[in-house]
Amino acid sequence: MLELGFETIGNATLICHDGGPVLVTDPWLDGGAYFGSWTLSHEIPEEQREHIRRCPYVWLSHGHPDHLSSESLEKLRDKTLLVPNHFGGRIQEDLRAQGFQVRVLVDREWTSLSPRIRVMCIPDVNQDAVLLVDIDGRLVVNLNDAGDRGWGRFVRDVIRGYGETYLLALSGYGDADMINYFTEQGERIPPYAAAKTPVGQTIARQVDFYGVRYFVPFSSMHKYQRADSVWASEYTTRLEDYARGFESTTCTMLPPFLRRDFLRDTAESIHPKERLIQPVDPKEFGDDWSERLEPEEVKALETYFQRIEHLGEALDFLRFRVGGQEHVLTFRPSRFQKGITFEVPRHSLMTAVRYEVFDDLLIGNFMKTTLHGDFGQGRLYPDFSPYVAKYSDNGRARTRNELKAYFGEYRRRDPVGFLRAKVEAHCLRPLQTQSAELLRTVLRPDSATFRLAKESYWKVRRALL
Repeated sequence: MLELGFETIGNATLICHDGGPVLVTDPWLDGGAYFGSWTLSHEIPEEQREHIRRCPYVWLSHGHPDHLSSESLEKLRDKTLLVPNHFGGRIQEDLRAQGFQVRVLVDREWTSLSPRIRVMCIPDVNQDAVLLVDIDGRLVVNLNDAGDRGWGRFVRDVIRGYGETYLLALSGYGDADMINYFTEQGERIPPYAAAKTPVGQTIARQVDFYGVRYFVPFSSMHKYQRADSVWASEYTTRLEDYARGFESTTCTMLPPFLRRDFLRDTAESIHPKERLIQPVDPKEFGDDWSERLEPEEVKALETYFQRIEHLGEALDFLRFRVGGQEHVLTFRPSRFQKGITFEVPRHSLMTAVRYEVFDDLLIGNFMKTTLHGDFGQGRLYPDFSPYVAKYSDNGRARTRNELKAYFGEYRRRDPVGFLRAKVEAHCLRPLQTQSAELLRTVLRPDSATFRLAKESYWKVRRALL
């Protein structure tokens, strides 16, 4: 029995113990994610399943299905679900409507869950969230998928107050963010993940930025299983890849699946069975690529996108190719220069529209995306994905006034952090992306010169942010 400590298992599941299991985060135990495109890379052992079942509290970081798994939550209906205080309140409202007991955590305040466990939740403008877990004076920092949106300095300040610190964070080659891009001639564009920059190098910079003592690979343990998305398997991260290129004099990398016992002062690997994948026909998940849209579905598609005012300012058109038939949504009829074509099966498309989860199509990597016109290095960022998937779908902010209220609320919560996030988004991140692309054309990602350039960026980022 684990009296005091924590375990990591599955994709982004942290189990915290104090005289028994107390808290589990983002439990994805069974089923697929992203319309069946993803499955867990490893089985969840029965011992950890039992620990999860015994936890009175479940924390959910955000709405992506590899973190908020409806199938898994059905097995945990007697638990108290802890959720971030996101603008729009979508997660809490949806879960309460389904009959779950939900508790919204107050931003940046400690909440006690047991005599020796307390938590602090930090939501951000991207509809992501960080969880800090204090286990009897030791700090576990659960970043899951969250990137620093202005809260990085605050988290570093908290970390400095602890002697024993653990960082759990998304890391890998970036397959979840690469999107299935095609040229206008119908050829797949090699993703950024194809560079396969040594994962350990990125982790080393991250742990130096936050100043933690230990790092646990986290939130990237999935495999592709749909026959139309298995092409992306080449870019997933294997367990042995995390340590490649990792060098640090101040931080130790621990195993991805871990049992950390604080009273016995032991850190043991958990060895779950790896899943072997046989490609699954998309029809098993309801997708027939030959099916066409019904007239009422076309209207629903138009309504879904045309209510997002920013799209009319940034794009001329959206084209959807479904079952070989094209449907064009025009924002500026007088122009037809900048737009996006999505080729996608009917069932998944209309499910994404009905439940407002368009990001699930992008991450699933079976929908084909073609850009027309000048989108720059960011491609779907910043003018499409954030406004559709983050601000509209999750934040319920679609008009100019709603967006003003949305951003104003996050600015009010953390004025300095909000400004830092703006500086990075509009200055540092574009510069880093452009520089990295240029360097990749002349340098190997594992070369000393490339590594020095990346380290220089992180030093500047740390100094400014």
